[in-house]
Formats: sequence, structure tokens, C-alpha cells
Amino acid sequence: MMDALAIRAAEAHVHAGYPTEAAALLLCELDGEAEDVAEGLEVVATICRSKGATLVRVAADAAERERLWAGRKAAFPAMGRMAPDYYCIDGTIPRHRLAVVLQVISRLSAEHGLPVANVFHAGDGNLHPLILYDAANAGEMERAETLGGAILEMCVAAGGSITGEHGVGREKINQMCAQFSAAEIETFEAVKAAVDPAGLLNPGKAIPTLARCAEFGAMHVHGGRLRFPEIPRL
Repeated sequence: MMDALAIRAAEAHVHAGYPTEAAALLLCELDGEAEDVAEGLEVVATICRSKGATLVRVAADAAERERLWAGRKAAFPAMGRMAPDYYCIDGTIPRHRLAVVLQVISRLSAEHGLPVANVFHAGDGNLHPLILYDAANAGEMERAETLGGAILEMCVAAGGSITGEHGVGREKINQMCAQFSAAEIETFEAVKAAVDPAGLLNPGKAIPTLARCAEFGAMHVHGGRLRFPEIPRL
């Protein structure tokens, strides 16, 4: 799936034939025996129309199929038309929370004053918000990182995870504190200590200290209120 900003950037970049006036675009691919695919296409088209799709298009041949996918595959480099830099994250959410999560990302984007283009795996709920910024402008990279952290915390609040495929490393270590309890992090530390008693393997990565989580929690919980209270907890 691609949102309006991603659609416009990709279309200008590769001329895939995307409708640039669309608010979002969903690419679906079916495979199998010809009869099964034909039947499946009818089912997919019916579902899309019933959910308000303004246009349903089926690739007529392999060349058109490749052209449609080319826009999605070029979406990341196409962001160079929109901003000098982008920051990509990969929170994962339950698929049925997609609409409200995109609404919250839009609100967070406005609050932090940075555009966000959404390109992601709609089938498994793995988001790839691309936060656009200019590292030459003082403070913009830090604002992008702060916005990225807020989006990841929102993914957790929606019942998801801070990562779907990119891992944690140091970049998402604060959000580990948002996703896991102190008891869970202690267990992670114990498992790591059992196989790495000297602490030589990736020190300071993936598993935060409990002190860090306490400091992080103090920064984000005010008056006992959870962040993003409008998102139902699962």
C-alpha cells in the first residue's frame, strides 16, 4: 500500500500509471492456475469496490504488471524528489487497526512539522513510514528521530510491535521500554547473560537497562495517563 505522498513521488519517478489524485493505493497480486486466479480477481475486485475503492485495475499482461510494481519498488528512492533525506522505520500493527494508525501518523506528522510518506506491507501490517527532512537544517534530524519514536510507541499502543523486520539495535532501544515490562526485560537480560556472560556480543544493543526504561517511562507518562488514549488496547 502507498499513501498519496508516496503515490505522487513514485509516479513522477517511474511513470507507473498511478492515479495521482488517489488518497491511497493498494497493490494486490494473485498466483496459481489461470482459472483460480481469474476467480480470485473477481473476489478481490468485489471486496475493494464494497470498501469504497474509486478505481480497480487489473494488469492486462506481464509488462503492465511489472510497471505497476515498479512504482512500489522505486518508492524509497523516489523520496529524493520530495526531500534531501528520509528516516524509515518499521513498526508492525494488527491489520484491522490500519486506518486509525494512519490517521494518528498524519496527526503526529503535523505536530512535528515533518511530512510522512507511508509505504508498507498491507498484508502483514508491517508499516514503513518515511519521515522526510533535511539534515542540513539544524534540529530536523533530531525531530525526525523523535517523530519516529512516537510512531513506534503508537504502534505498540495499537497492539503491535516496534519492529517487523529491521531489528532493534540502538535505534529503537527506548521503544523496547515502551513495549516490554521490567520483568520481561530482566528475562531478556538473563537469557543474554547465560550465553554471553562477559557481555561481548553487541553490547548496549537491543536490550535496554532497567534504569534506562525507568528514565524513559518518567519522560512519557504524565499524571498516570497512557500515550495515545484514543487507540483501544487489545
